[in-house]
Amino acid sequence: MDRYKAEVSGGCQCGAVRYHATEMMDNSHICHCRMCQKAVGNIFAALVAAPREAITWTRGTPARFRSSEHVDRGFCAQCGTPLFYEDVTGNRVNFTIGSLDHPELFPPHANTGNEGRVPWFDTLPTIEHGGATEDDREEWASAILATNHQHPDHDTATWPPKSSD
Repeated sequence: MDRYKAEVSGGCQCGAVRYHATEMMDNSHICHCRMCQKAVGNIFAALVAAPREAITWTRGTPARFRSSEHVDRGFCAQCGTPLFYEDVTGNRVNFTIGSLDHPELFPPHANTGNEGRVPWFDTLPTIEHGGATEDDREEWASAILATNHQHPDHDTATWPPKSSD
């Protein structure tokens, strides 16, 4: 598996746990196995790995759940964001692509765990775009924006921000 130099960071939704990696692996993929589905609460887990030695936890420490004898699932104990899949006997950590500050940089190259793939997965591109969006519901979107506690997609010196009271 190819490795390449990269400055990558990410973290959880609330900002309590943040990480940084100086090297990434070329293994971005979607895993459809039932264990990954349960771990991320969705129909698949989108993952990409970093070598263990290239990772620094820059804020907080992730909580861990041992989902099988050799696998830890990392998440934020405060907000619940799934952060990684780690084979504890291996040399890498597979981060959830959605927890990266720039998930758009890691398009998946493979589907794995296809035994758990939901039958309607292939129909997703055919679903019509519709329904309400934030643009359609300005008042609702403004209320969300005004009370948003989500950490921004970049490192911050402190979090949460100090109140201006």
